[in-house]
Amino acid sequence: MIVTLTLNPSLDRTLELQTLRLGEVLRATSARIDPGGKGVNVTRVLRAFAVDSHAVIPCAGPDGEELVRLLQKAGVPVTEVPVAGWTRSNITLVEADGRATKVNAPGGALTETEVALLAETVVDRCVSQSTENGGASWAVLSGSLPPGVPDDVYASLTSLFAEHGVKVAVDTSGAALLAAVDAGPDLVKPNRQELAAAVGTPLVSLDDVVAAAEKLRSRGVKAVVASLGSDGAVLVDETGAVFGTAEAIDPVSTVGAGDALLAGFLAAGARGADALIEGMAWARAAVGLPGSQMPGPRDVSREGIRVVRDPGGKPAGAVPLADNG
Repeated sequence: MIVTLTLNPSLDRTLELQTLRLGEVLRATSARIDPGGKGVNVTRVLRAFAVDSHAVIPCAGPDGEELVRLLQKAGVPVTEVPVAGWTRSNITLVEADGRATKVNAPGGALTETEVALLAETVVDRCVSQSTENGGASWAVLSGSLPPGVPDDVYASLTSLFAEHGVKVAVDTSGAALLAAVDAGPDLVKPNRQELAAAVGTPLVSLDDVVAAAEKLRSRGVKAVVASLGSDGAVLVDETGAVFGTAEAIDPVSTVGAGDALLAGFLAAGARGADALIEGMAWARAAVGLPGSQMPGPRDVSREGIRVVRDPGGKPAGAVPLADNG
């Protein structure tokens, strides 16, 4: 069982247009509304592949009710915890060439009591399922934090879940990521920019990425999967580093690609080159779909994905990364 906790979920409203021109009145060519939030996306794509997953979210106001309705309509298992604030609504503008401009609302504040109730819900779901299935559950803590929630909340939750034998994957950024790293999660999944910010240095080559991931591991993280955009992805754990590349496709929307990468990696066992390949295949499929739409088995191809083990020190390790990584 993979249980996701999204403290700041959203309705994702996507408008497609030919070209974004600031200061002008534009007409969208299409519009759609999808459930949003990084953990929500992880559960959505896992369920599309018939992987056992459950989303836990705070819910408030009409947008929260609509979010739950959309998830239920799509057959996504969800437990909503009523809170006093509101559920945010994000807007993504996608141009014809695939470039996406996303405006994320801050979301409603959560109280300490509400966070504790959400955590208790995750623990109950993970422990009950691990007991029934005889295997350890994963808790995925991902996304931005709503106003009023302390930066160390993911760190506290990581320690709490570990006490119950639950493995923890964290996908966030900034101060929340730094705090979580020191709590020793089983996995973190930063993108290139988030990883660079976490170690305080630019990442211009593959060697830089591997070194940065090792810095996080030295602070207690067991494994790091770093997504590098068009450059691929890197897995660094106690066995070394694995670098994956994929044949490029014409992007439709990059929204949710990192969530699909994490979901595929976890679904494939969260270890080794095969899991990285699966995650990259799911991520590439997500890039080919509009808005926040998540891929399913028919969308995924593993052709053209290649991995290199222990690339550091080899010629590939010194290759500069693209600016959009």
